[in-house]
Amino acid sequence: MAILKVVKYGEPILRQKTQPITEINDDVRKLAEDMLETMYSSRGVGLAAPQIGLSLQICVIDVLPDGKNRPVVLINPKIVSGENKIEQEEGCLSFPKIYEKVKRFDKVKVEYTDINGEIKTIEAQGFFAKACQHEIDHLNGKVFIDYLPDWKRKLVEKEIRRRKKAKNW
Repeated sequence: MAILKVVKYGEPILRQKTQPITEINDDVRKLAEDMLETMYSSRGVGLAAPQIGLSLQICVIDVLPDGKNRPVVLINPKIVSGENKIEQEEGCLSFPKIYEKVKRFDKVKVEYTDINGEIKTIEAQGFFAKACQHEIDHLNGKVFIDYLPDWKRKLVEKEIRRRKKAKNW
């Protein structure tokens, strides 16, 4: 396994729609393992392929606390339904030390292909639902600040420019 470099906001790949994975093979399994290792080493709860510079429809999520790992690998995922929007603070490995309140569904149903090539459906609720929506957004070229009002998004982007200028991004 390998720890991969996480790209930060401003890299064009974070705004591109990803390509579906057509074959689950050893390369895809290795990628999933590397993504999980990268996510854990970064102390994140989710990581999508664009965040490591790849335009592929794969993301990994593990929201269990206290080091009790229960990873989920979602390949070609789609949210098929959602209910009960709530507002909660959210962050992102591609936006280090930036947190904002975002409205998302509290419960979602997600269809995806698992690492063994089986098509599955999961119902996610709470923090897991938020993580699924966040990571699937990455696969569609969206980032969490897209949900902010224009004025707030501009403030976040101004802060990022300030950090880049100070070489702290």
